[in-house]
Amino acid sequence: MTEELSPVGRFETIVLATDGSEYSAAPEAAAREMARQCGARLLVTRVVLTNPEYEALVPDRVQKAEAEAQKQIEQIAEDARAAGVRAETVLRQGSDPYHEVVRVANDRHADVIVIGRRTRSDLARMMVGDSTAKVIGLATCSVLVVPRDTKMPEKGILVATDGSRLGDAAAYSAVRLVSKCGLPLTVISVVGEDGDAEERSEAQAAVERVQNEASKEQVEVEAMLEEGRRADTVIITTAKRRDADMIVVGSHGRTGLSRLMMGSVSERVIGSAECPVLVVKASM
Repeated sequence: MTEELSPVGRFETIVLATDGSEYSAAPEAAAREMARQCGARLLVTRVVLTNPEYEALVPDRVQKAEAEAQKQIEQIAEDARAAGVRAETVLRQGSDPYHEVVRVANDRHADVIVIGRRTRSDLARMMVGDSTAKVIGLATCSVLVVPRDTKMPEKGILVATDGSRLGDAAAYSAVRLVSKCGLPLTVISVVGEDGDAEERSEAQAAVERVQNEASKEQVEVEAMLEEGRRADTVIITTAKRRDADMIVVGSHGRTGLSRLMMGSVSERVIGSAECPVLVVKASM
């Protein structure tokens, strides 16, 4: 068992994925505030849906859509600049918006993608084709999922770790974020109802690693070991009880799922949480 957390958690370049709908208002505000707090560069990104056949048939419509989209993201960038944020706009074309958003993040070496969540059912399973879930699956950087009518945390952050490498990465990112925004941090590790002594020992070691890392950043953290049949339910319930208005999780834990899939606990937290959820990725 290592004593150090994984070296991740930068917040220097943030990609905001917006589609101009009412569901983008919350992620737009959250991305602006995250960039302001972290001193990050903000890339306001929108994808105009098109393909060569459509462009050939109705080129005027495509041009009009591009002009409207550019105007919209320029306004978002202007609002960000007014708040003291370094902001740029990125307009892309494509038939698969989630691929284009991830390409922008990869091309610009982004640390975080900020994206909205339309309904809880959208993220029941990645395989149904939801764009937000696909961005999370394809991205090599972290993804902040912002439900409608929510915002960047103002009360506290809760990070869940299972002691895995991605659990450590999530914890380290949470510590770094808390050090920038000055909020209380709670770390939780959930042991199954039938968990044995070894599992409890690993969970204790996981939260202690977070406490050790937090102390280096002069961040106070409350550590909690909780027991429950479903880890996602315990995480969400604990966040509400601790008055945390952001949850940080790894993209998956000890299940060994492929890069294009999220772990079931992370999926259920993202789909059910009433606050923004930061999904932390690490190189596979």
